[in-house]
Amino acid sequence: MPFLDADERPVLEAVSALAAGNPFLPERVENEQRALGGDFVDSGAVWHAEADLLRTQPNIPRLGALIERLVPELRERLAGGASASDDELLHYEGAVRHLLYMRYEHVWLALILGAEVGHTTTGRIERYADFKRDMAHFLEIPGVTLPIPIDPAFLFAWGYQIRRAFHLTYRRIYGGSMPAARLRAAVWQSIFTHDVARYRRALFDRMVDIPTLVTGPSGTGKELVARAIALAQFVPFDAKKAAFEAELGDVFYPVNLSALSPTLIESELFGHKRGAFTGAVADRQGWLEICGRHGTVFLDEIGELDPGIQVKLLRVLQSRTFQRIGETQERTFEGKLVAATNRDLASEIAAGRFRADFYYRLCADRIETPTLRAQLTEPTSPSTPRRAELDNLLGVIATRIAGPEEAPRLAEEVRSFVDRELADYDWPGNVRELEQCVRNVLIRGYYAPEASAPHAAPDLSAALAAGDWSAEELLRHYCTRVYAQAGSYEEAARRLGLDRRTVKAKLDPELLARLQGES
Repeated sequence: MPFLDADERPVLEAVSALAAGNPFLPERVENEQRALGGDFVDSGAVWHAEADLLRTQPNIPRLGALIERLVPELRERLAGGASASDDELLHYEGAVRHLLYMRYEHVWLALILGAEVGHTTTGRIERYADFKRDMAHFLEIPGVTLPIPIDPAFLFAWGYQIRRAFHLTYRRIYGGSMPAARLRAAVWQSIFTHDVARYRRALFDRMVDIPTLVTGPSGTGKELVARAIALAQFVPFDAKKAAFEAELGDVFYPVNLSALSPTLIESELFGHKRGAFTGAVADRQGWLEICGRHGTVFLDEIGELDPGIQVKLLRVLQSRTFQRIGETQERTFEGKLVAATNRDLASEIAAGRFRADFYYRLCADRIETPTLRAQLTEPTSPSTPRRAELDNLLGVIATRIAGPEEAPRLAEEVRSFVDRELADYDWPGNVRELEQCVRNVLIRGYYAPEASAPHAAPDLSAALAAGDWSAEELLRHYCTRVYAQAGSYEEAARRLGLDRRTVKAKLDPELLARLQGES
């Protein structure tokens, strides 16, 4: 008896690919179409939180019905002696994982939502017994040996991680534009890599060793990205206790480096011994020690970090060891490091303010957050107007600020004000500024952006007359102005008599954006 007929093979392959794929990439749509055939409904490639998922994605229940029908049929064929190749068994196993995910995602979602309001996530989960029984029914078939055996506790933890990653990425990183969609896809890859099968085989407990660097202008959601990556790390499931090993609420440790002195930063990160410095009245653990295996230390504004501390953190990334201030005992950093900056670190390196070796340790995994201007000027598709994307964002922000019942009225009030007063405004403060606009309109009925003077490009002649710029600042400013006029690195390099790579390294992105906005 054949295991698959010619029509079923591409369907099974597509279902298996959906179980292992990135839900925020176009490949998801392609696999949905391959699986559903004529039942597929073209509903757009971008998944985001501005609309109800099931209402706007009618393929989800269609896929559910397909998988609930297909997998039991294939299981009965295998139990009846059908011969399947290793490749076919791998696709069957992927379809079973998809089936189990659909059946038990409500169990994991309940934990996620409970954690958001302070409930424990490490209590006993009675439904694990049902999960284990379902998995055994579909995967432990007499006479059938899977190419890669699967532990039920691992698969339960895997499903929990997938559900957390989707929830955090889909619900917290909003925006219906293609730049926002690419950001969600990049976050998913930071968690699982581009090869989910390899992640599941060998990397699920190793990704904490790879730091992530999040770059982008202020107000573009870098901490949201960091938090999503941190809260979606793999958490093992203890089969004997029927419980997860770590609480979701205890794994994210942010440090704003720009708000602390070097001494306080060092104490916050590494901890200190009593008497190590004035005010050190007791031994203290730092975040590198507290966060543990499942935790993430988030270093915001890493471009502000003192070079001396950069050296110490470089050692942490290289050897995973550190010492508290004032003692010699070696301690181990077991967690993950995520850093963020709005600075051009290449320019900081050229200026001698940021260590190149530290940068190359940080940037193994890099994500760039898009500006609000980019989101508004590159919508989901050419047929989606800029207005629609702004309406999406206003709806999400208004819901968070005023609640779901009042949100439509508030969003429309803000929309009318923007159309009337800020139709051509470029929102230099990005989403954070748009949030302030919503709050201002809510409270006062209007929003007055900061005067244009602070956002205007600095006056070069005035700065030269005052003599208050360093040579590096002058070079950065002049290179940026010439590049803005020339329009290419090659032409700017010719005018300046510099190498094009030097010109590129010296550009000030914020100044360039202002100069281009003035043109």
